[in-house]
This record gives sequence, C-alpha cells and structure tokens, in this order.
Amino acid sequence: MTVLRSAVDTTSTDHQANRDAMLGKLAELEAEHAKAVAGGGDKYVQRHRARGKLLARERIELLLDPDSPFLELSPLAAWGTDYQVGGSLVTGIGVVEGIECLLNASDPTVKGGAINPWGMRKGFRAADIAAQNRLPMVNLVESGGADLPTQKEIFIPGGRTFRDLTRASAARIPTVALVFGNSTAGGAYLPGMSDHVVMVKDRAKVFLGGPPLVKMATGEESDDESLGGAEMHARVSGLADHLAVDERDAIRIGRGIVARLNWRKQGPQPRTDYREPEHDPEDLLGIVPTDLKTPFDPREVIARVVDGSDFDEVKPRYGTSLVTGWARLHGYPIGVLANARGVLFSEEAQKATQFIQLANQTDTPLLFLHNTTGYMVGKEYEQGGIIKHGAMMINAVANSAVPHLSVLVGASYGAGHYGMCGRAYDPRFLFAWPSAKSAVMGPTQLAGVLSIVLRQGAERRGQPYDEEHDAAMRAMVEGQVEAESLPMFLSGMLYDDGVIDPRDTRTVLGICLSAIHSGPIGGARGYGVFRM
Repeated sequence: MTVLRSAVDTTSTDHQANRDAMLGKLAELEAEHAKAVAGGGDKYVQRHRARGKLLARERIELLLDPDSPFLELSPLAAWGTDYQVGGSLVTGIGVVEGIECLLNASDPTVKGGAINPWGMRKGFRAADIAAQNRLPMVNLVESGGADLPTQKEIFIPGGRTFRDLTRASAARIPTVALVFGNSTAGGAYLPGMSDHVVMVKDRAKVFLGGPPLVKMATGEESDDESLGGAEMHARVSGLADHLAVDERDAIRIGRGIVARLNWRKQGPQPRTDYREPEHDPEDLLGIVPTDLKTPFDPREVIARVVDGSDFDEVKPRYGTSLVTGWARLHGYPIGVLANARGVLFSEEAQKATQFIQLANQTDTPLLFLHNTTGYMVGKEYEQGGIIKHGAMMINAVANSAVPHLSVLVGASYGAGHYGMCGRAYDPRFLFAWPSAKSAVMGPTQLAGVLSIVLRQGAERRGQPYDEEHDAAMRAMVEGQVEAESLPMFLSGMLYDDGVIDPRDTRTVLGICLSAIHSGPIGGARGYGVFRM
C-alpha cells in the first residue's frame, strides 16, 4: 500500500498553537490583499464608476467562464514600497470559453493605470508564464502609458513588453487586446502588436502622442477622436479589428475571439478517475511549527495535497532528510521532492540528482516542497564532497527540462534554495505559505557570522572589541534579515507568484499543472558534466 497514513494530532497543544499562528498570518495577508483590491482608493474608484466604467477585476470576472476559478498572480507586487500594492496591474490565469488564458488588466484607479517599475516587472513575469506554458494572452487595457516620474526606471527595460508580444505571436501564442480607455504613448504599441484588437466606441483612445504633444511637436491642432478614437481606428487606420458599443460588448467580442482560436492543448491529458486526499487539508494550518528550527514530516503535507494521499516513495531509507517519490495531482503525474529535516547532506544531494534524472526520463513534472537550511557545512562534510554533490543536484535542477513547481512551506535558505529550484532556476510557478522564510541564511546565523568576522578583525589590529556595539549590531542585522526573509516582503519583490493559504495548495497546483499541459511536456535529452 502506498497511501500515506497520518500521525497528526489536531487536538494537541502544539498543533493548535501552530494553527493559531498560521491563521494570524493569513489575517495579515488578507489585509494586504485588500489593499490591492482597493486600487487607488475610494475617491478614484467612485470617480471611475461615475464615468460608467467597470473596475479591473469586474472586467476579468465578466470575461471568465461563469463559476470558473481565477488564479491571481503576484497580487502583492510592490508591497513595502511607495507604490500601490499590486503595481497598478492585475494578472492571473483564468478560463475563457474553455481555454486557459493569461490575463492582464490595467487598474485605471491607480494613476490612470500608468505603468510603474513594479507593474512593469509584474507584466514581464506574466509574459514569461504565458510563453513558458503556451497560454493565450488577453490584455484588458486602460492605461496612460508610463508613470512619467519613474521613466528612468521603465523606459529602457519597458520595451520588452512589446518584444514579448511579437515573440508570442511568432510562437503562435495568440494575443488579444481589449481597449476600454486610454492606451497612449508607448502603450499604443500594446494593441498595435496584438493579434486581435477590440476598442470601445467613444471610450478607447489609442495614439502615440496626444493633442498636447502633437501641438508641441508639429504645431498641428487635433482632438482625441480624430487622433486616436476607436471609431477612427475601426474605419480609417484599421488598427481596431472590432468596434464595441460598450465595455460589456467588448468583453463579449473578446470571448468570441478566444472561442474561435481553434486552440488545443499539446500536453497529455490527466486521468479523470482520481480521488481527493484521504486526509483533511484543514490540518495543513497546524503542521508547520511556529519555530522553523523544529522539524516536521513533509509526508503530512504530501498526504493532504496529492490524489488519494497515494505516494510511492523512492529511496525511503537513504538520504532521509529529503523525501522523494511519485504521485498524481488532479490526475496529472508528478514527482515530489520535499525537505524532511532541513539540512541537505551528500546523500540527499545524490538522491535528488538521480530522482530528477528519472523524472526527465519519464517526462514527469516535478514539485519541490521547501523546508531547508541549506547544504551541510563543516570539515567532515567538505572532505566528504558536499560541494561537488550539491553541485550535482543544482546541475540536475538547472538542466532539467520537465516543468517544475515550487512551494516554500518553511525555511528556504542558502544554496538549498537553489537546489530545491528557487526563483533563479525558473520553476514554471513558485508560491509561498505564510510560514515561509527565505534568505542567504537564518538571521541569527548571519548576524553571528558578521560578529565573528568583526571580532577577528579587531584581534588582528590589536584593538579591544566593543561588546555593546556587537550586541546592537547583531540585533539590527537580525531584525533586518528577519524582515527581508518574510513572504510578504519577498512576494512584493516578485520573488514568488503569490503567498497562498496552505489549504488552497492542492487547488493552486492543480490549476498550474493544467496550465502547464497547454504545451508539450518533455524531459532533458542531455546534462552538463557531473563532478563525481
């Protein structure tokens, strides 16, 4: 039998304490998500509604199939900065006419939908997801172009937006632009480079330069409609393929365009006879300890995520700090790598390398569940080859061609973050639980390393060491690293695709796996040199 049993005692004091701590973090997360949903604030929301316009998320909801899910991506972009949480852009994966699409919607209540540096990066990430997973893109546009005070940060890299559109088209990934309002200056190239363009009559304005700029540049007198109105583009310039009478009509036309794409998935179909997990996902709230130095069994997480809690473990008695095995999730086959006791030794690195190669031999996507403090250090382990064995694992991850999914459940420190397919290793999707932390090392360890280095420096110079200054330095460094290790900070930096409720893990991964299978699934045909 490969169905996992559970040893979780939901009535224990520890479980209840962990659950309460997680619920507290989720409440904080919900408050931050509310800031993104609020857009530019009540004043600008009401002004937008007074013009008879829909909000960004309302447009998305009408575009999606009724009662279908929408996986919002990077909702906390720009968190902790001076910019509005969300980056003035809503992105995510949703189903339109039965087809999974990548959706981008400008939020016109935030500076007229102008793109700031964080919205730009968020858009880049969305374009990467669409390209890697072969998802048609629908842009719901109402943007004044670049946020001009930040032009030095966005003008030069911002050209990638239009490059990505043309490359998507060349790769036969459809792009659709529904223009509800302004799409000006550089933003005019967004519909200009899309395969299909819908503009709303009397509302859409698409021009490289508005009347004031035209007046300054050429001396010509003009008005919005003759220069870039929807009707002009539908009748004269030909930029608009469809002229919609209002926003709802534009969305109706957009759905019709997607319905006629003749779109087919290229990956294998999932099994449809799968069962839900045997164990309650509600238990996930109390499994991760509040102190991440306390180990927990990742099989308890796996048992509440995979189909039927059925997990066929590989090498269970070797390299026991890493759990590896095969399962299915919403009918899709997956290989799972999950940290058990934090530290990765040589045995775990070699075990992971072999397992990743096996997954590539069988074209099986991989799921990485992070809770690692990194690779083991010390004289014995250095002499035993931890560097070359860790390098083997990282080589295997870096050159693996099957799709990767990563979830930061607990700690994700040091090179262990790399070996477990962190952001730099291009997982198709990466999410974090509110309990997660990620940095070069733990706050206490990092502060301690700095203290040792400073102390040794003082000894070499023959100077007394200021213990009071040392204690203050340690406290400051620990506080800074702790703050910069937290999931909301990292999500704000776009180092993940969102912080999720642990109970939603199975659903989120199921949506991602379905999206991944829009394209072909294939393993690596070769690897770099493994240092043996």
